[in-house]
Amino acid sequence: MLRSITALSRAWRPLRSAPRCLHTVYQSVDLPDVHRMLRDTCREFAEKELQPIASQLDREHRYPSEQVQKMGQMGLLSVEVPEDLGGAGLDCLAYAIALEEISRGCASTGVIMSVNNSLYLGPVLKNASEEQKKKWITPFCSGDKIGCFALSEPGNGSDAGAASTVARLDGDEWVLNGTKSWITNAWDASAVVVFATTDKSMKHKGISAFLVEMPTPGLSLGKKEDKLGIRASSTANLIFEDCRIPRENILGQSGMGFKIAMQTLDSGRIGIASQALGIAQAALDCAVDYAEKRIAFGAPITKLQAIQFKLADMALALESARLLTWRAAMLKDNKKPFTKVRGYPSRFLTHCYILPCNNAIQILGGMGYVTEMPAERHYRDARITEIYEGTSEIQRLVIANQLLKEYQH
Repeated sequence: MLRSITALSRAWRPLRSAPRCLHTVYQSVDLPDVHRMLRDTCREFAEKELQPIASQLDREHRYPSEQVQKMGQMGLLSVEVPEDLGGAGLDCLAYAIALEEISRGCASTGVIMSVNNSLYLGPVLKNASEEQKKKWITPFCSGDKIGCFALSEPGNGSDAGAASTVARLDGDEWVLNGTKSWITNAWDASAVVVFATTDKSMKHKGISAFLVEMPTPGLSLGKKEDKLGIRASSTANLIFEDCRIPRENILGQSGMGFKIAMQTLDSGRIGIASQALGIAQAALDCAVDYAEKRIAFGAPITKLQAIQFKLADMALALESARLLTWRAAMLKDNKKPFTKVRGYPSRFLTHCYILPCNNAIQILGGMGYVTEMPAERHYRDARITEIYEGTSEIQRLVIANQLLKEYQH
């Protein structure tokens, strides 16, 4: 397994020095060789390491530490981080493909991977100084450490600009006070990118981003949330009470926090779309496997037109969402605007992702409603993808705003 990842990294090197036109997926019948190798490697890992234990991890709310360590060694926790910083040095399309396959095996492991790649390493890689990168990136690539992202608060929901957590400068230290909520990886993280108001008079332009080690004095964890789905990943509040951090731990410039947060979420939603794809694909796999074995009226139920229609609808929704997600990733890789395109699969989660999970339960009938079969777990896991990193309603606003800008120009 690890040998194939090494070969993948070598195969990718010539492409990184080639002219900036990396993807021709729509002109070819399949993915480029590098991306196919990655997909096959991640699929094999998910089938061997994640699928057999996914149900137990969900039931016990247990963090998959051994599997996360292996993923770190494979480069899956730092897909887009350059090799000189300890990452895999691949692109966003590779990240989307890898995350789909991991989430197909276990959605909880998928979101752990997503948060470390997109929400933690993403903003640090883009905004940190060279000195900060050595400390806050390299140790988080191997799987020994993972990071988290603290933007949401108990009262602000989708209003990311209404940060009540504050940071004040006291000599050579920042002092943080406030509470951040719904923080994925909270109980397992070794660092957090946290957003706090440094100048209330500037409103959202007075928000700054900070890097905070975990644990650190003045920072405590709330209880682990008992969630509907993705239960093997920890989610909790972060409580800052006169939490002191060095002055140099600010990420980017003072007042850049809101911009950093929005850019981070913009890219991160490609990962969430990929996670949702993996969950929905797992639901389709489960439905087909059951339907081929279930005998009704003297034949497998795949012979029934009603079942065939449901399977066809599931496949169509999945392939449509996959192409939109890949297109957003390719646009990002080629430094082109991708905000509206990445909003499409995110907006139509109900059709593209929830529909396959719903149909899978319907096809399995009573068996789909019990924990003996994984379909009910896929249904629970998929629901959060309509909420975190921007609700489906927020995605509609994003798409409409981008659309109107295009018409205005």
